[in-house]
Amino acid sequence: MDKIIQTIADELKIKTSQVENTIKLIDEGNTIPFIARYRKEVTGGLSDEVLRTFGERLTYLRNLEKRKEEVENSINEQGKLTDEIKKDLQNATTLAEVEDIYRPYKQKKKTRATVAKAKGLEPLANIILAQEETRDIKEIAEEYVSEEKEVKTVEEAIQGALDIIAEMISDNPEYRKMIKQIIYSKGVIETKATKPDERSAYEMYYDFSENVNKMPSHRILAINRGEKEDFLKVKIVKDEEKILEKIEKDIIKGETQFTGYLKDTIQDSFKRLIEPSVDREIRSDLTEKAEEQAIKVFGKNAKQLLLGAPIKGITVMGFDPAYRTGCKIAIIDETGKVLDITTVYPTEPQNDVAGAEKELVKLINKDHVDMIAIGNGTASRESEMFVSEMIKKCDHKVLYTIVSEAGASVYSASKLATEEYPDINVSIRGAISIARRLQDPLAEFVKIDPKSIGVGQYQHDVNQKKLEESLAGVVEDSVNKVGVDVNTATPSLLSYVSGINKTIAKNIVKYRDENGKLKERKELLKVPKLGKVAFEQCAGFIRIPDGTNPLENTAVHPESYAIAEELLKSLGYETSDLKDKDKLTEIRKKLAGVKVPETAKKLDVGEMTLKDIIDELSKPGRDPREDMPKPILRQDVLKFEDLKEGMILTGTVRNVIDFGAFVDIGVKHDGLVHISEMSEKFVKNPSDIVSVGDIVKVKVIGIDQERQKVRLSMKGV
Repeated sequence: MDKIIQTIADELKIKTSQVENTIKLIDEGNTIPFIARYRKEVTGGLSDEVLRTFGERLTYLRNLEKRKEEVENSINEQGKLTDEIKKDLQNATTLAEVEDIYRPYKQKKKTRATVAKAKGLEPLANIILAQEETRDIKEIAEEYVSEEKEVKTVEEAIQGALDIIAEMISDNPEYRKMIKQIIYSKGVIETKATKPDERSAYEMYYDFSENVNKMPSHRILAINRGEKEDFLKVKIVKDEEKILEKIEKDIIKGETQFTGYLKDTIQDSFKRLIEPSVDREIRSDLTEKAEEQAIKVFGKNAKQLLLGAPIKGITVMGFDPAYRTGCKIAIIDETGKVLDITTVYPTEPQNDVAGAEKELVKLINKDHVDMIAIGNGTASRESEMFVSEMIKKCDHKVLYTIVSEAGASVYSASKLATEEYPDINVSIRGAISIARRLQDPLAEFVKIDPKSIGVGQYQHDVNQKKLEESLAGVVEDSVNKVGVDVNTATPSLLSYVSGINKTIAKNIVKYRDENGKLKERKELLKVPKLGKVAFEQCAGFIRIPDGTNPLENTAVHPESYAIAEELLKSLGYETSDLKDKDKLTEIRKKLAGVKVPETAKKLDVGEMTLKDIIDELSKPGRDPREDMPKPILRQDVLKFEDLKEGMILTGTVRNVIDFGAFVDIGVKHDGLVHISEMSEKFVKNPSDIVSVGDIVKVKVIGIDQERQKVRLSMKGV
């Protein structure tokens, strides 16, 4: 355990005491959002992101220790455990290293070496390896020829002994370690086309090579996909001569009659046994690291999308674009209630622009639509051009914006959508989801399988279990960062609240339906299956905007209500004063002057907790998403033909990947800002510069009319 504590402390650059305390909290069953928000004093203020990494490493290192124990016991049962093996196991830092140590002692399937051992040829192998015998090898091998053991000739006996040596060399963990080091430092990944004349997305890899240690994760995943789809042959090129030389130096003891045999056997062991398995391991290791990076990028992008700024108090028209089947329209009021639905056909092949315009202008005027949310999928730009012309004919000012429609069709056909809108056609549900994404992105996106949010790279190629775990964590952190109105939240949103599972979420909604709105957080304890432990985990993340106590609409945990009340009392106020605008302004000023260290001692509370309480009392009911960039609202459309090099435009970051970011500048396809065009300074990681949803100024630096592609730059704009 001490070793695990030290490893995590070194990796995350935190104190061992922080590690010990955090492990205790995790083992007691506390959730990451709860620990991050309400146990800052115990962890030393570790963020939710650090705590997620912490949890992953803790699980990995515990599994590593368990596997070391299993391997040690297995080798010990065989009577082959030595102090050296014990030491090697203790020093191993990865599961791959442990498996390399265990390899020689593993029960093997039938191999050439196991067959030779069964024929009694191991002593002959030892004689050859010792290289001390002066008698002719054929004379020695004669003694091992046996009808009974099916060793028919001297040559068969020698070959069998050499097969045993080849496997011994292959099983040696030191050789494998050395070979991997050589490949990682100097090896090259080479790709060739399997069908050179066929066009594909992998053409840049038809004749390509790059150092193993320099290959970025997106390239590794692209090559893997190209190989899987049978467009590429992939090979690891390594310094074979150097590898063989090192093994020979270790095994061969000068020129003897055995030298030639041993050289050939070393080569056979390398080509037949070591190389294929080491290549597989290295490819698998590179893939695992690339997947980790892709999952991290995906998680970061998804979090930004989930935490997009909501546009409240408006009536929205959701516009789900399409060609043949028509554009689906849904109008929802500020509470998300559906007012009107229809289907119009302004796009190909019907091109009924006049009919669509007439119907939609009538609905916009009738429902007083403030804003139109257009999905960014198929026919999005044609729909945008239609909308920009149509809104000029409305009785009042109407703006539009492009909204990510990722996962809308998945949601439309889901069981959840059927429960929410049993009487509305599947195809219209997507338009409702698009409209609601503008009003409250978080509440809408949590209804969708996180994989379908579509803001990553190669999310369908990575380990799906790991991706799901990571994204569930991202959604959980986002939901708990914002807080959830217990009286309006859907079960899908409530189920992401710390301490609340799907069953409890449904029970909360049922309780609410039967007993009316909750007025206090402690009322949650009356909900079936929501006990004291779940209440402690979830209470601080639940919001009751019109609760009996204004603290019910803040992130102040019920366990700190007394402290918050005492603090307000010391300033001459009561909690009810938080509802009075004028008094709240006075309270804010006084809270800004609170001396945290002295007050924390006086109230017997941690300084970090006190700071959080002060922040919450200063802005009760504040939504942290208000600080996020608002979507760009447009009235007019930009055509691809209008673009000119040197143009400065404002756009929305739609996706951040390892090699740059895609920015929506209002033309049909998002433009690419390559990593080299993000800043005058060297950029290692695009997500250090931009996030999904950011509004950025860009300059057009390249236009490919034929492929409808735009290159953008953020330098000097």
